[in-house]
Amino acid sequence: MSSCDLCDLHGSGEAHRKYDINRHSHWILRHHPDPSPLADWLLLDARRHMGGPLEFTSEESSTWGAVGQQASRLVQQLTGCDRVYAIAFGEGARHLHLIPRFGSEPASEAWKVVDLYRAVTAGSQPAAKTEAVAQFVERARQAHLAFAP
Repeated sequence: MSSCDLCDLHGSGEAHRKYDINRHSHWILRHHPDPSPLADWLLLDARRHMGGPLEFTSEESSTWGAVGQQASRLVQQLTGCDRVYAIAFGEGARHLHLIPRFGSEPASEAWKVVDLYRAVTAGSQPAAKTEAVAQFVERARQAHLAFAP
């Protein structure tokens, strides 16, 4: 298998864990790496390399729903958003994006958030400020101490 950027981010070094919020036996809840489209954009990653739910083990399947729900509740708790989009897209690094949706913010609406993602990746829109991301990660770590082991 060739190198996987996502698996590389799950490494053991401190630099790899700067965005980690919590590690479950099968899942890693972390912030989107730089450049992040929003200061409160989280990812729920499988700890092992896989292509998505079609490849879940029975143990992964049995925890997926509860962990995804806990992580989504965390996003809503910390942001006060109206909804949390759970989106899986992309071929390079397959994981679940947990994106806050604010009814009062048109840029967070459905496909517009994907356009924001593309614009930030292309450099035509500014990424979330590093300080705001670090603050959100710290708040998420403190609020999510009860994350399932």
